[in-house]
Parts: sequence; C-alpha cells; structure tokens
Amino acid sequence: MTDNHDKPLRGKIALVAGATRGAGRAIAVELGTAGATVYVTGRTTRQKVSEVGRSTETIEETAELVTRAGGEGIAVPTDHLEIERVRALVERIDREQGRLDVLVNDVWGGNKLLDFDTPVWELDLERGLRMLDLGVKTHLITSSVALPLLVRQPGGLVVEVTDGTAESNRTPRNNLYYDLAKNAPIRMAYLLAEELRSVGGTAVAVTPGFMRSEEMLDGFGITEETWRDGIKVHRHFALSETPVYVGRGIAALAADPQRERWAGQALSSGQLAKEYGVTDADGSRPDVWAYMAAEAAAPGTEVSMDGYR
Repeated sequence: MTDNHDKPLRGKIALVAGATRGAGRAIAVELGTAGATVYVTGRTTRQKVSEVGRSTETIEETAELVTRAGGEGIAVPTDHLEIERVRALVERIDREQGRLDVLVNDVWGGNKLLDFDTPVWELDLERGLRMLDLGVKTHLITSSVALPLLVRQPGGLVVEVTDGTAESNRTPRNNLYYDLAKNAPIRMAYLLAEELRSVGGTAVAVTPGFMRSEEMLDGFGITEETWRDGIKVHRHFALSETPVYVGRGIAALAADPQRERWAGQALSSGQLAKEYGVTDADGSRPDVWAYMAAEAAAPGTEVSMDGYR
C-alpha cells in the first residue's frame, strides 16, 4: 500500500492548462504520479486538431497517462482564449471537486509563428499578435477565472511556464513578440506572488532547459532514442532534457510545504532538480541555463560542459 510519502499530492486538485504535449503533458503526468487529480486542457482531441497541426498528441491521451501514473486524469477540451469556455472549465472543477490547489499555466502553441532574427517592421503583425494571444492572453484569462477557486483555501500554487530564465531573458530573444510572450509570464509570476501572499498562496515562473519535446525531436529529424545525433546540429543539445525533467521538478515543488520561499521567482528545471534531488528520465541532471550563463560570463572562451549534466 502506498502512503503519503509515495503520493504527497493525494487529495490535491490541479489544473494544467495546455497539457496536450511537451512540458504540459509531462507536468500533468508527474503531478499524477504524486497522486493528484489533474484536469488537463488543450485544443487537440481525438476528434479535432488545433492550429498546431499535430494529431499525434491529444488531451485524452494525456489524461490516460496521468491515471496510469497513479493519479486521476480528466481531459476537458478548452480554448483558453474563450473566456466562457474557461469559466465552464473552472465551474466544473468547483462542482466536482470544490477546490483547486495547483494551477499550471502552460498554454503556448506559437512555435509555427516564429520568424527569428527579423526586425519588427518586417514581421507580420497578425502573426505577432497571435503569439501574444497564445502566450500571454491565455495565461491572463485562465488566472483571472481560476484564482477565485484557488484562493478559497490557503496554500494554492500557480506555476507560469515560460522559456528562459529571468537572467537569459534580459537579452533580446530575436523576435519582439516572442520576447514579450516569454518575459510576460515571469513578470506575471512576480505580480501574482505579491497578490497571493496575503491569502497564503504562491506563484512562480518555471522554464525547462533545452527540451526534447515531441515537436523539437521532429524538427531535428531525430527520436528520443537517437537524440544525441542532434548535437551535430546544435552543441547545446548535449545538455538537452526530456519533458519529464521539468515535470518532476514542478511536482516536487507542489509537494513542498515550504515552497513559499520561492514566491515570485523565475526557476529553471535544473534549479528544481538540484533543490529537490530529482533527475531526468536517464538519471542525469542537465542545467543548460547555468551553462549558458557561464558561457556569457566568459566570452570567447570554450566552457567545458563537465558538471552541467
């Protein structure tokens, strides 16, 4: 029989907004592994595919993976730009559970809109605004609608998933709209932490490292089994990680009774791994952001990757 040490999130209710694939899926599964009931949302179902265009990952499959991991996965098709759909989702959670303990804002889906190294006057405005809708507006709508339920009892956790640490995002991300979309969740976590403090809640931003998501592997023309071939294309691939890594870190954070010490901070999967003793699927602890910071501090020097995996 398992106990609460094995399932520290048993009895907790989580919502992972944007759990179709990648980090969102892995976060949902690891919360389930820790015993949580996890509502997983997204736009791609077994009946309908979103604009991302990937029919190979669905929210139903994510929910099944959560349940198989030891939690309870509940798939709710939701476009987080549709306020009434988000309200219906939160009302359902309230009706079925009466509480919400963890909110993970992981909605994105804007990779196909990216045009790097292009000045804003040459970027397509509609593509840029769509990126902000997907990466910022969805997070704002979901937080606004879900927080009244989350703050009903003390101890709630909000995780804003982004790309890049606060330090790395001080330098340009080579696309104005992408830069805004990935800096905004960091600022949101800081502001939400200030507001949640009075009701005993915590908000943080979390970034994975160089993540081998399904979409990333396909883009590099490799598989999880052959991922090291990607090093030939991009040297930082040597410090890449699976989505499991950030999922385990966030699950450990959610189970930490002293997690308020992180309130308002921007954390990375590597930081969480070191703090909580979790590893990636292969037992390693990659930390590409720490490595890139070391590179930035020593321009023109080839920094060894030893100690960063």
